[in-house]
Amino acid sequence: MKLYPIESGNFKLDGGAMFGVVPKTIWHKTNPADNNNLIDIAARCLLIEDGNKLILVDTGMGNKQNDKFFGYYSLWGDHSIDKSLAKHGFNRDDITDVFMTHLHFDHCGGSIQWNKDRTGYEPAFKNASYWTNKNHWEWATKPNAREKASFLTENILPMQESGQLKFIDRPDAGFIEQSELGFGIFFADGHTEKQMIPHLNYNGKTIVFMADLLPTVGHIPLPYVMGYDTRPLLTIDEKAKFMNTAADNGYYLFLEHDAHNEIITVEHTEKGVRLKENFTCNDIF
Repeated sequence: MKLYPIESGNFKLDGGAMFGVVPKTIWHKTNPADNNNLIDIAARCLLIEDGNKLILVDTGMGNKQNDKFFGYYSLWGDHSIDKSLAKHGFNRDDITDVFMTHLHFDHCGGSIQWNKDRTGYEPAFKNASYWTNKNHWEWATKPNAREKASFLTENILPMQESGQLKFIDRPDAGFIEQSELGFGIFFADGHTEKQMIPHLNYNGKTIVFMADLLPTVGHIPLPYVMGYDTRPLLTIDEKAKFMNTAADNGYYLFLEHDAHNEIITVEHTEKGVRLKENFTCNDIF
């Protein structure tokens, strides 16, 4: 197995929304805000080369929305999926599977693109199967009022219409040791229904793609929960379970949304689980 970070593009989000009830005087120490209270956010995806499979975990926002939409998110930097894939010697047509941790626009928007004449949409990875789970699919295609703005029809329904959509089995299990794609998955319901957190065995290490269970280093303390989470108390319980396990077993946590920290480990302290070490992807991969 080989792993490659795929930077799909950076953006900004409101710091207060990212930290919920935690005061700015506390969270700004780890996630400094600009004059508009916006903090730096990454969309760092992960490419898994495993035998004849080339699996892309999440795809970022994509580029098919209009300028008004992207204006809300203050895009910055020059990253793109195509540039990142090319850096490692790949292109979109090489991807065999797209695994989506969940279907919020900043995680799956890059999965679907305009067709050539911009009359409709098509898969951005024409040779790939697109993986979610039935529970989350139902949740996303019949969205609640709070999440409706994050589940965009144009990002989601074309996956099914293309015939490329597939479902991971056993989404009701809290953890499965090995999915159809060969890695373990922890199912978390606090942020959204049945978010999937991949666990990879890599060179004797457990690499965990954290998605929105742990957006940034600043979110390590248990009460530091995003205002976007639909069930914040459940997030706290899920984080407690996961972070204790991560500290016990020395997991390497791959941070999708932290623009300045790529991979971390955590440890037990008198204050609870806290940051232990910080690594770049080059250090580990």
